[in-house]
Amino acid sequence: QVQLVESGGGLVQPGGSLRLSCAASGSIRSIYSMAWYRQAPGKQREWVATVTSGSSTTYADSVKGRFTISRDNAKNTVALQMNSLKPEDTAVYYCRVTGTNWLVYWGQGTQVTVSS
Repeated sequence: QVQLVESGGGLVQPGGSLRLSCAASGSIRSIYSMAWYRQAPGKQREWVATVTSGSSTTYADSVKGRFTISRDNAKNTVALQMNSLKPEDTAVYYCRVTGTNWLVYWGQGTQVTVSS
């Protein structure tokens, strides 16, 4: 039984910053990668960023240069530092964990709203 808990969402003005975090706990034994996805109202869920167990990172084109993903392997946590936020970044952000056995786990999501 695996639990993912996201935190750090909220309301921020355009150009502002926000930091999201996700902690994995429970029966998970080994994590291959951790990622962030987001889903805006009326839109499909889209991939944002991924970090592997070796700390390699990849980003969607829409957030490159603005967002930074990082992880703490010992604590099974992942963070997403979001800078220069835009209204189009408004969405529910979800943490996704992939185990080395390729099982996938999702968090409940945290709301990020970028508005003046």
